Amino acid sequence: MTELLKLVSDNGGLKPGVDLDSYLDAIAAAPLPYYLTDAAKLICETPNKVIEEAMAEEVKRRALAYEQDIENKSRSAERLDLIRRAMAEAGLVGFLIGMADEYQNEYVPQRARRIAWLSGFTGSAGMIAILRGEAAVFTDGRYTLQVRDQVDGALFENHHITEAPATDWLADRVHDGDRIGYDPWLFTEAETKRYQKALSETGAVLVATDENILDQVWSEQPPAPLAVIQPYDLVFAGETSESKRADLASGLKSAGHAAAVITATDSIAWLLNIRGGDVGRSPLPLSYAILHANGHCDLFVDKRKVTSELERHLGNQVVVHEQEQFLSELKAIADNAGSIQIDKATAAAAIVQELNEGKAEIVDAIDPCKLPKACKNDVELAGIRTSHLRDGLAESRFLHWLATVAQDGSKDEIEAAETLEQFRREGEHFRDLSFDTISGAGPNGAIVHYRVSPDTNRKLGKGELYLVDSGAQYLDGTTDITRTIAIGTPSAEMRDRFTKVLKGHIAIARAVFPAGTSGGTLDILARQELWRAGLDYDHGTGHGVGCYLGVHEGPQSISKKYINQPLLPGMIISNEPGYYKTGEYGIRIENLVAVREEREVEGGERPMLSLETLTFAPIDRDLIDAKLLTAAELAWLNDYHQQVWDKLADGLPSDSRAWLKTATSPI
Repeated sequence: MTELLKLVSDNGGLKPGVDLDSYLDAIAAAPLPYYLTDAAKLICETPNKVIEEAMAEEVKRRALAYEQDIENKSRSAERLDLIRRAMAEAGLVGFLIGMADEYQNEYVPQRARRIAWLSGFTGSAGMIAILRGEAAVFTDGRYTLQVRDQVDGALFENHHITEAPATDWLADRVHDGDRIGYDPWLFTEAETKRYQKALSETGAVLVATDENILDQVWSEQPPAPLAVIQPYDLVFAGETSESKRADLASGLKSAGHAAAVITATDSIAWLLNIRGGDVGRSPLPLSYAILHANGHCDLFVDKRKVTSELERHLGNQVVVHEQEQFLSELKAIADNAGSIQIDKATAAAAIVQELNEGKAEIVDAIDPCKLPKACKNDVELAGIRTSHLRDGLAESRFLHWLATVAQDGSKDEIEAAETLEQFRREGEHFRDLSFDTISGAGPNGAIVHYRVSPDTNRKLGKGELYLVDSGAQYLDGTTDITRTIAIGTPSAEMRDRFTKVLKGHIAIARAVFPAGTSGGTLDILARQELWRAGLDYDHGTGHGVGCYLGVHEGPQSISKKYINQPLLPGMIISNEPGYYKTGEYGIRIENLVAVREEREVEGGERPMLSLETLTFAPIDRDLIDAKLLTAAELAWLNDYHQQVWDKLADGLPSDSRAWLKTATSPI
């Protein structure tokens, strides 16, 4: 540390007001791709490569310490005891711990990984309920196997969040007068109302705490992350922030609203054409915003992240405030504005509660950025198509590696994931992965959102299936692809199950449907062959995807769940049916598709939509039982593989090109 400080001093010194130690702590709480040049920009007057490299080593050391502390599940019993003591001091019988952060993000910074710190569970969806003598972890079907492996069953019961919800679990255990605490920044108003209703029937009460009980006892909790906020170039965004703000402001004015409070970080990034580095695998700048009906915008963010370049980009209609000023500004506008719009489904309960205490009328309406963000413009779509071709080259080089080097059973899950990431890093505009690669061999492939670690790392064994779900963040698009590969010779059952999943994938890819159709209506197409065999999978068939934003984006989806959102032209969505045999193997085939207007159907009476496939990489022919495919399905598959060849062959090295020729040859 002393040597680093001297190095900085000898090269122009620190920027005014910079405390090197606290800045390094905060930078270490941000994800790895932002360590080098961006970190030096925040700290040094004249950064150079020597400083960048020295700083990176120190930041990596601190980041590793955070990671080791958070994922040290051997201390779960001790930490659970500390929380129970803090509960008792606060007069609480129980406490609820949500997965989300203050912005209701799916993926959260190190500081907000509270569930992982307490229980060891590293998934992206779930919650924990703690009582004086009992505790339980609640997760969805994607994590049923993972939570069993990661969490100590002697400390926490394990429940499926829909089949045995936390509300029922609590209602069965609490009594009249019991006080159950929660942090109102980590739950939405709708979530709190569900718990209030369940508890009220027993006489217990839900209590919003001034301070998070868990945070009180987490002595080594990382600080809020610190990463530079970057302007997002118009060449990728396709529309200026001024234009977006004007369009949305016009809508607010027409509805009679003075302002909209925007709490979703990806919405703010899209609206202002900015990107950040506060959250792993998603280029998000943690912030809040208030958009006014005149097109002006207040942005609330840690000002240490704001450069002069960003200030020029934002212009004089966007006023940057310190994030600590958000509640006071919220209170002021709630007392003076006539009508304020907020999306209560995505806003923390604490924010809604603050607005409700003012004089203004509070209108619950969908985040105004959500739909225009989901419906990509022509520039975004062009970039997304290009990024997928680049990604397809990396994926195809990797599949060639799997088909040759990895077929002898000597390679493992970590080496495979690292090899794929390296191929991607060589591509233009690469910034990061879009999520931690799911690299699952044999039985690990049956864990839907498996994350490999040194403790679980497994060889890609002969006679087994290998499932790899991965993606990247490029400046011009976000990718997400899953392929299942046979290592050695697959069994007849594997080929049968794979082909049934493939039939579902093709059914979605070929779908033509009336405008106004929701993704829930299409979901049955993906499952019908599995259902006929008494099989199914416990996850959605498709999720929305952003443009150099989140790999999971709403409001569109393809799912059994009722989602009253029509699929609209320009929306990007995944097509990923699967099958999982616990303890043996997993199968998933995933491409991304774009909703598009279908050419007029002869004799038709309604406007129709279809899906444009964006992802191009071979599907393992060794796993396909062609006898199970119809003529139309076989034609789709052969046409798809011809497109893979046509689009990728010229960009591949000669050995990979020769392999691709065989991998895409007609069946």
